[in-house]
Amino acid sequence: MRIVHTEASNGWGGQEIRILNETQGMIARGHELFLLCAPHSRIYEEARKRGLHAEALPIGRKSLRGLCAMRRWLKNNPVDVVNTHSSTDSWLTALACTLLPNPPAIVRTRHISAPVNNSLGTRWLYTRATRHIVTTGEKLREQLINDNGYPATQITSVPTGIDTQRFSPGDKIAARAQLGLDPSHHYIGIVATLRSWKGHLHLLEAFAQLHAPDWRLLIVGDGPMRDVIKQRIVDLGLNERVQMAGQQENVETWLQALDIFCLPSYANEGVPQALLQAMLTALPIVTTPVGSITEAVTDAHSALIVPPRQPGQLASALRTLIDDPALATRLGVAAQDVAANNFGLITMLSKMESIFARASQEHPASTMQGR
Repeated sequence: MRIVHTEASNGWGGQEIRILNETQGMIARGHELFLLCAPHSRIYEEARKRGLHAEALPIGRKSLRGLCAMRRWLKNNPVDVVNTHSSTDSWLTALACTLLPNPPAIVRTRHISAPVNNSLGTRWLYTRATRHIVTTGEKLREQLINDNGYPATQITSVPTGIDTQRFSPGDKIAARAQLGLDPSHHYIGIVATLRSWKGHLHLLEAFAQLHAPDWRLLIVGDGPMRDVIKQRIVDLGLNERVQMAGQQENVETWLQALDIFCLPSYANEGVPQALLQAMLTALPIVTTPVGSITEAVTDAHSALIVPPRQPGQLASALRTLIDDPALATRLGVAAQDVAANNFGLITMLSKMESIFARASQEHPASTMQGR
């Protein structure tokens, strides 16, 4: 198949990483892949680094220029499926396809749990212009069915798949030595884009309550909340106990260096990639029941789950794992088993490949039908 991904966002996080990993995986399966993204976006830069066929179009916002550019590209580059990912590129793609005599099928991937409005235009976009909707978790799928009334047969949950070879338990001492971390300390960590809803500020407040002098907090990632988080660290007097590591390519090594992983999100989650990566690393996890997180972990079995925006309860859960190493080990082993059996990269690629093939074959104007 000839498949094109579109992404209007200039941001960087799990959504963009999934697009690139999925693109590479589909290429390895013999498909021809393209990526259309906004100029100067991080995903464009990263795609070029990986040697992917990426083109920059003026699709960063809804505009006539962006619509014309999208129509022109699709007209000159016939494909079987367009997989859209954000609101802006979904609208531009859908409208461009109405202006083509032989448009491709559109598959819309919905990555976050934010509500979808019920306007007539949005309903047309999701149910008429789009051949199939993919969500990154079953709860996101149920949200579209129950809250928006979209047909259940038109929506499939496909959580992000993780490379089980890359993410696995490692030697903590060796990992800490490689990263220049003090081997005499224990480490709680979060790996996430620095966005408000990831809950970094709540984690800082919880960590300040722990009163555990030999424990440190590692914040791995970058994003728009960087300066706010830095100031909060100062305000809480945590300068000596919290390290902001910034964006890191070798995330697996940082995870292997940790004793506990924490993701206290309060909104906009599917099944977070960092959570799955931590699970595969066999880390004990403290997290929240937001979005589709509970499709990956179960309280007291593979993680400790606390209410969002509750630093006190978050601190209590972290203290439980600090004080009970046997429980921490048991939760980590259970989490690794769940992730390895249910959230591998191959599983995701196979599901997406099937959806793309079905959407293209069922689409009345599919370019594939003419071959």
